Amino acid sequence: MLESKRRATIFLLLAFVLAAIAGYLVYDKVRTLNAELGGMTKIYVAAGSIPSRTLITEGQIKTMEIPNRYVLDSYITDKKKLINMVTVVPLEEDDIITGNMLKPATELREANHRLVAMYRSDKVQFDQVVTTNDRVDIIISKEENGEKKTELFMKDIPVAWAQGKGKDFVGVALEVPLDDAPKLIDIQNYADYIRVLKANVGKEENQIESQPTETEQQPTQGQDVQAGQQTGTEQAGTEQPTNESPVQPENP
Repeated sequence: MLESKRRATIFLLLAFVLAAIAGYLVYDKVRTLNAELGGMTKIYVAAGSIPSRTLITEGQIKTMEIPNRYVLDSYITDKKKLINMVTVVPLEEDDIITGNMLKPATELREANHRLVAMYRSDKVQFDQVVTTNDRVDIIISKEENGEKKTELFMKDIPVAWAQGKGKDFVGVALEVPLDDAPKLIDIQNYADYIRVLKANVGKEENQIESQPTETEQQPTQGQDVQAGQQTGTEQAGTEQPTNESPVQPENP
């Protein structure tokens, strides 16, 4: 009986020692992982669905903790950075809010203007990479009453913001008057094809406008030269004898 109790006590002591060792090993592993991850940081994410171009409110956001190792500079960690800001893309619940998604709410040039997003697709093509504050023209191709035609739809539209640069360029937000917003959305839905052309503005445009004046002078000078040549030809023809055949001009 005593021998059985002694064995039981030994087994209990061994089990306790092994459990303590296992616990220490787990604790040490967790501590090592936390040290590698660098602790936890709170970032702001969407608490629910947030439509684009809507002013962010406190009820639309919440915090989420992630390891410092995975925190990027673009993540929002300060609530003050969300004040008077709107998102340029729609967000769903738990979507991480980053700095490139936010724009000031006062970005529109006029209160009666609206931003309409236009992204690259099989239907929409950008001939050049467009950047913020550029201006663009929109050419559309469509079919009406069985007739296909291509026409200028809108001209000199300001670009409020552009998403992506270089090969990563994906689209823009165009600032248009409220009355033109439905028209722009309509052609995105129902036009057969849309081309977005970067408009020339500034010095290049002034140079282009100044060129016709010089061009207009050139035909006048050319006409005077041609008139002189014709007069000389007529005089030469008058002096030639009537029985001689006119000399054929040599081919250039």
